Amino acid sequence: MSSGTSLQKGKINSSVKPELKKRKNRKILQNWQLYVLILPAFLYFFIFKYVPMYGIQIAFKDYVPTLGFLGSEWVGFKHFERFFNSYYFWDLIQNTLGISIYELIVGFPLPIILALLLNEAKDGIYKRTVQTVTYAPHFISVVVISGMIIAFLSPTTGIINHLIQFLGFEPIAFMSDPKWFKTVYVLSGVWQSTGWGTIIYLAALSSVDPQQHEAAVVDGATRFQRIRHINIPAIVPTMIILLILNLGTIMAMGFEKILLLQNPLNLESSNVIATFVYQAGLLEAQYSFAAAVGLFNAVINAILLITVNYLARKTSETSLW
Repeated sequence: MSSGTSLQKGKINSSVKPELKKRKNRKILQNWQLYVLILPAFLYFFIFKYVPMYGIQIAFKDYVPTLGFLGSEWVGFKHFERFFNSYYFWDLIQNTLGISIYELIVGFPLPIILALLLNEAKDGIYKRTVQTVTYAPHFISVVVISGMIIAFLSPTTGIINHLIQFLGFEPIAFMSDPKWFKTVYVLSGVWQSTGWGTIIYLAALSSVDPQQHEAAVVDGATRFQRIRHINIPAIVPTMIILLILNLGTIMAMGFEKILLLQNPLNLESSNVIATFVYQAGLLEAQYSFAAAVGLFNAVINAILLITVNYLARKTSETSLW
């Protein structure tokens, strides 16, 4: 009986699989426009993200451009060991994590707070003006932002130091003192990105059913209570997703702004992995060594992203995958 039943099930499965495959192909043909629509994005990621991964192998070789990928000598983990044993390894890790964590602690909650405040403001000139003023810095070039920071914080001609002197204090050399670099970098970044970061939270808040607020008002809930029990729970999934993304890229900070604000006097606290890779790879032509450092940085980011996503999935119902 058991052998006959298993044979019968095998026949049923063999007849069902072709039918399911036909249905799947039929759905693809029916929705071919959607696949054409996603094709440019697929090609972009394949050509510019996956194909260049072939070059990762130079991190394990003494790469010489004239010899190419295949002709260069394989040296294994030589460049990784050189980086791990260098005197500047822990300084780079400390500076990178210090700036990123500082930026996360200060910069992550502010867009949420601003979005909640803007959501409570009545539509009108005041709300539109605040949104425009807070969004505008996002569209300013990094080069221009860096120039503004250097000019405003100049100990002799900067408007900030003029204000400090007006209040009776001594001028501060912000850009020359290593202990001020992280604060200057983080606060200028918060000023530039906070307003823009509120957009996604405002979009999430717009999905809240107005009837919930009406029912809460009828029950005697205050505005703060409605924010706490209605608005904040509505944006918690968005907060979790953005927190996962931020934590997953905590080591992948860009080098452009830091490089523009960097000088020999603040190098002690401004030299991070990104600027080190730029200097070693592009300025000193140590391609294999720079690739090894960059690969190490990328692996750490990937581990952080997977770990944080796993923890988020275990502790809540929201995760990237």
